[in-house]
Amino acid sequence: ADLDYLSVSVSVIAVARQFAAYPLIFRQAVLLQELLAIQQNDGPKNLGFFGTRNMGMTHQKLVEILSYAMVSTGNHIYTSGATGTNAAVIKGALRAEQPQLLTVILPQSRSKQPQESRELLEQVQNVVEMPHNDHMTLMEASRVCNREIISKVQQVICFAFHDSRLLLETCAEAKESKKIVTLFYLD
Repeated sequence: ADLDYLSVSVSVIAVARQFAAYPLIFRQAVLLQELLAIQQNDGPKNLGFFGTRNMGMTHQKLVEILSYAMVSTGNHIYTSGATGTNAAVIKGALRAEQPQLLTVILPQSRSKQPQESRELLEQVQNVVEMPHNDHMTLMEASRVCNREIISKVQQVICFAFHDSRLLLETCAEAKESKKIVTLFYLD
């Protein structure tokens, strides 16, 4: 048994070294496939998606594909309504044509959202507004919104930069709440 463990460990190290040589986009795609495989074994979950508004098109497409795959396998996605990551999550979930498995929780009322977000939200069946947060700054309201999303999910998937303070705080709070947290750094 010890020999089997040793040979598996050596194989894992060899694969990891080879994997590091691949371009970043390929490594991210493989990680997404692994995440999907884990999800398929555990059954559907409530997932919270968080991420930066400042995301390149390649990353947005990856997020959209991940969101599509998660909804297609029966997972319920909770996200917010901002541009960037959240918009990509919404687009992917909508493509899966299971509108009951997408809930968008807004940090403030719909009227406080950018026009681009409002247009996308018109296609979403389950939108929860927080008009009682309209007097707050967007940062404060987003913090409250993120906590609400965390309270509804078993797992958090986040796309952030190393200096994305609110997103990193959100991941830390999710971990403290004993949620599974998968954090992808974009830098």
